[in-house]
Amino acid sequence: MYSTFIQPLTPVSLCSPGQMTDLLYTEKDLVTSLKDYIRAEESKLEQVKTWAQKLDVLSATATQDPEGFLGHPVNAFKLMKRLNTEWGELESLVLKDMSDGFISNLTIQRQHFPNDDDQTGAAKALMRLQDTYRLDTQTISTGELPGTNTDVTMSPMTVEDCFELGKIAYSDADYYHTELWMEQALKQLDGGEESTVDMVTILDYLSYSIYQQGELERALDYTKRLLKLDYLPERRKYEQLCRGEGIKMTPRRQSRMFCRYSDNNRHPLYVLGPVKQEDEWDRPRIIRYHDILSNSEIEKVKELAKPRLRRATISNPITGVLETAHYRISKRRATVHDPQTGKLTTAHYRVSKSAWLTAYEDPVVDKINQRIEDITGLNVKTAEELQVANYGVGGQYEPHFDFGRKDEPDAFKELGTGNRIATWLIYMSDVPSGGATVFTDVGAAVWPKKGSAVFWYNLFASGEGDYSTRHAACPVLVGNKWVSNKWIHERGQEFRRRCTLDESD
Repeated sequence: MYSTFIQPLTPVSLCSPGQMTDLLYTEKDLVTSLKDYIRAEESKLEQVKTWAQKLDVLSATATQDPEGFLGHPVNAFKLMKRLNTEWGELESLVLKDMSDGFISNLTIQRQHFPNDDDQTGAAKALMRLQDTYRLDTQTISTGELPGTNTDVTMSPMTVEDCFELGKIAYSDADYYHTELWMEQALKQLDGGEESTVDMVTILDYLSYSIYQQGELERALDYTKRLLKLDYLPERRKYEQLCRGEGIKMTPRRQSRMFCRYSDNNRHPLYVLGPVKQEDEWDRPRIIRYHDILSNSEIEKVKELAKPRLRRATISNPITGVLETAHYRISKRRATVHDPQTGKLTTAHYRVSKSAWLTAYEDPVVDKINQRIEDITGLNVKTAEELQVANYGVGGQYEPHFDFGRKDEPDAFKELGTGNRIATWLIYMSDVPSGGATVFTDVGAAVWPKKGSAVFWYNLFASGEGDYSTRHAACPVLVGNKWVSNKWIHERGQEFRRRCTLDESD
């Protein structure tokens, strides 16, 4: 089936035309192998289709007069044969993996492919040429370079290509080139080119790179455009959820939500005294645990936290440092780290006061940490310290993600414990009105109940971020809201939550 076997290449230098030529032929051979795989899949599907059509006609005829049809001994025999033998053969055909040859070829070659450093080097070389020869992005994108041989076929740059150049510049805090290439990506998108990169993301990078260069009016114009596309629709949904006007589950989905007693796989502490567990939402799965903290434990945590409560600070995802952050409109900018200052700053989109409590400060804190580990089955030794937050009237936390996204590779680098795999949120007070935790992408709303805790995974078992976990804390309308949370990280969970490529797991 796979007539093309690809001979491996030695690692390439992007500056070597000879080796770059070898890569072209390697890619050509891979395309041939891919086409062989497609033909094999099409052949398999054709066999399945032919079988389905034959059975469709037969079953339609048979069910018109089942007794008469089965009264003929040949028909009865063939029915037994089909169900006992032929359907099994069809199952084997459907389950047959036709990709082995292609995947084998691809795996052999991938070890000799250019790596991230090679790609970054090629991008920076392109930007050096752009500056040296004063080329505009449109000229480079279309490939119409001075002295180019018109007989040479050139594939124009796509929105994704321009966006990637802008991102590479952005990662080096090169906001000049970020602006140029994000503008080119936006121009091509506005021109009708289809792309997997959405306009909101491009505008996000573009407005911030222009702002960093001091052009506030232009940055504001792009931010207003971003607001219309992204922030205002989400804001409306956020406010609806806070008012209790959320999405109602269908009866079928609701029927799969349960309350139960859980002993966490027969954990010694919970066999005789299991915890009360309630399903709050199914996708993402949000679980509430009732009666997790006693009143005395809550009062002790508040007593420890009160002397050190201060305006909440965050890690700024754009600059690369912890900084005072105004609410950043976009979904991307909720967590960055400023590589230059590294300072903590007040987060204006989080209107609350918070404090961090370490396990050695008081036995109650240590006991709470251990309880979280016992119930979730996750290692909390690599988790962040227990954070306590107090929201007064009007206190809120705008929509955000708890985990670091792919374009924030250094979000938790200083911790050395990987990404935030899960969130454990404890409600330490009842709230007479307002103060719900809402998940804006899916329409879920979880209301505070003193002594209970909610838990969800921020990452799939594959390690990829679950973007449906975007959430917010609604403003407190009446009362005073106390919460504490534990952000659990990836390190230490290798044998507690095993990796899988299946994101539905």
